[in-house]
Amino acid sequence: MQMVLYFALPVVGIVLGWTIRWLYARFQLSAAEQKAERVKQDAVKDAEAQKKEIILEAKDELIRERNQQERENRERRTELQRYESRVSKKEELLDKRSQELTAEFEQKEKEYAEREAAMTKKEVALATQEETYRRELERISGLTQQEAKNLIIQNLENDARHDAQALLNKIDQEAQLNAEKKARDILVTTIQRLATETTSDITVTTVSLPSDEMKGRIIGREGRNIRTLETLTGVDIIIDDTPEAVVISCFDPVRKEIAKESLERLVTDGRIHPARIEEIVQKVTREIQQKIYEEGEKALFDLGIHNMSQEGVRAIGRLYFRTSYGQNVLTHSKEVALLAGILASEIGANRELAKRAAVLHDIGKGAENDSDQNHAEVGAEMARKMGEDPKIINAIAAHHNDVEPQSIEAVLVQIADAISASRPGARRETVDNYIKRLENLEETAEKFTGVEKAYAIQAGRELRILVNNEKIRDSEVKDLAKQIAKQIETDLRYPGRIKLTMIRETRIIEYAR
Repeated sequence: MQMVLYFALPVVGIVLGWTIRWLYARFQLSAAEQKAERVKQDAVKDAEAQKKEIILEAKDELIRERNQQERENRERRTELQRYESRVSKKEELLDKRSQELTAEFEQKEKEYAEREAAMTKKEVALATQEETYRRELERISGLTQQEAKNLIIQNLENDARHDAQALLNKIDQEAQLNAEKKARDILVTTIQRLATETTSDITVTTVSLPSDEMKGRIIGREGRNIRTLETLTGVDIIIDDTPEAVVISCFDPVRKEIAKESLERLVTDGRIHPARIEEIVQKVTREIQQKIYEEGEKALFDLGIHNMSQEGVRAIGRLYFRTSYGQNVLTHSKEVALLAGILASEIGANRELAKRAAVLHDIGKGAENDSDQNHAEVGAEMARKMGEDPKIINAIAAHHNDVEPQSIEAVLVQIADAISASRPGARRETVDNYIKRLENLEETAEKFTGVEKAYAIQAGRELRILVNNEKIRDSEVKDLAKQIAKQIETDLRYPGRIKLTMIRETRIIEYAR
């Protein structure tokens, strides 16, 4: 029994301790729940109190805003009432002013109507009086109103015509004087500004030899060397008694230059045989062709002319080997281009077109093919094939008056060509010979019956002949021109050809002052 109690007492103590702890925990839980309930109730009460306060504050704010809005509305209604009052007063004033203006307008309208009626009566009276005066004037003058008008108009017209004719005569005389003076000034200024040489070297056709022994080497065995050289270059080599010199003859200046240069190199080299001749001629030909192109390019560059076709550059370069009366044709063409450009600038014409036409005007002289046409016609055809402007083609064809110039630039080319080529000293011809050649032309024409006066112009390229209209009929002028041309061909020596212009007219000049 004691053993049982010994083991039972600790167990009971443990159970009792756990029970006491459970009861204490339960008590604490109950106390915490009660405390939480009290806190919850207090929070609910506080929230309801805050809610009531917020609601009250919102009501108060709403009441204040409503009162403020009502005050503002009352003020706006008051301001609107004042504005309506002012508008009403203005409307009353406007109605009053409108009534006053209406009354004033009616009064003015009535006055104007009375004045118009009075004016109408006066017009009727004046018309009646005017008709009376008109009838009286017609009775006194013996003319109707229309006849008097026509007479006055006719007198005025006659006076106006007389005054106009006198003014035209005065203007015409002044214009002629001013035009001549202006033309002289432009030409003199242009000539003074020109700074090119007036003469150039002649292409030499004689080749100097170190000794007469060289002539035999040039001829070669059985003449094979000279035949080869003539065949390859297309020239005639004349070996005569002239000591230490041979003469090269050819109408083509380029071929003549090739033959001259080739022969000089062969003489310097000393090896003269057909194979060497062919080699030298081919080399010189290439060099000359290159020089032709380079000279053409250089001339165009100096003149500031661009966009020229290769054929045009070569045509200009070939003029480097062409001379006319000792004047190098390329130098002459450049000089004419400069003159034409200066003249065009002076009178306001197309400067570039004038320069381009001027530098091309003599390209027919360097043509490689033979033709029975003159160099102006050949040059115009070449320019047409090169695609040049029609004005340039016309200027080339017309620079010796073979065709009619169609632009001011064509006329400028004629003038520049005459300045460059026609003045004494520009070409290798003495002043005496130049004057003598022109005098012979004029004297030859003046010998014929019916010729009053002959004038050589264009450096002797044209002869203008004035025919007596009383001695020579129109049907006889053509035959007379043929006779004069035949006589000139027989008696005189001249380059190129001469154009004869026969002038037969009756000219009457009268001035009405």
